[in-house]
Amino acid sequence: MTVRKALTQLVLALALPVVLVAVWWFASAGSTSFFWPPLSRIVEVFPETWDAERLVNDVLPSLARLAIGYSIALVAGVALGSAIGLNPTLRAFLEPTLEFFRAIPPPVLVPIIALFAGYTGWTSKIVTIALGCLWPILLNAVEGVRGLDEVLVDTSRSYRLRRRTHLFQVVLRGSSPQVAAGARQALSIGVILMVISELFGANRGLGASIVQFQRAFAVPQMWTGIILLGLIGFALSVLFRVVEHYSLAWYRGLRQADRGA
Repeated sequence: MTVRKALTQLVLALALPVVLVAVWWFASAGSTSFFWPPLSRIVEVFPETWDAERLVNDVLPSLARLAIGYSIALVAGVALGSAIGLNPTLRAFLEPTLEFFRAIPPPVLVPIIALFAGYTGWTSKIVTIALGCLWPILLNAVEGVRGLDEVLVDTSRSYRLRRRTHLFQVVLRGSSPQVAAGARQALSIGVILMVISELFGANRGLGASIVQFQRAFAVPQMWTGIILLGLIGFALSVLFRVVEHYSLAWYRGLRQADRGA
């Protein structure tokens, strides 16, 4: 990628956010509404609201729970999805049940999970995030394994590759683009559930802080929490794209070679 092309992409990526911030800034500049404070006021209270102590006590635990729940969902989703995708009988047996559970919105399960795992502590929040993130990863892994190139699978069998080699080099590698699509979707779900899980009985965390600001009628501080949440989601999305870019470099090269052919 040339420097000019990289700068063009950077300008295109930042153009809309800059325009939206400018519109918000000038549209709210003369606002006297208690619930719609000027953006300048929100920016002013941001540093004092999210100081080092609050970041350590509220933001980092939320991100840690997100990381643990998301990692559990990723490992379980890929493992179960690969097993189901490789076995047509097992897939036919489980697919209706999987579709049923996928159709249930994850936020609905939050109170139920809290009843069994408790409202306080990390367990219920991690379980909520893990269950919500599991389904897109699992179902995409199943479809990725189902869509493996039959010629590649037959070649692996003809060369009698060891089961472990076949699993890692053919099955997991071949299904990784589809798994990445599910993992990207699961990450956005995980951020949402990270906040929702903290709305029930939690006194620490990013979601709990936003609710506490709202209940105390600290509206500018509440807006800073919402903005911080958006920034965290954006940063996680960029991080995921970087990891995906390098881990799926072989896939992009293969597609470019096919187009050239």
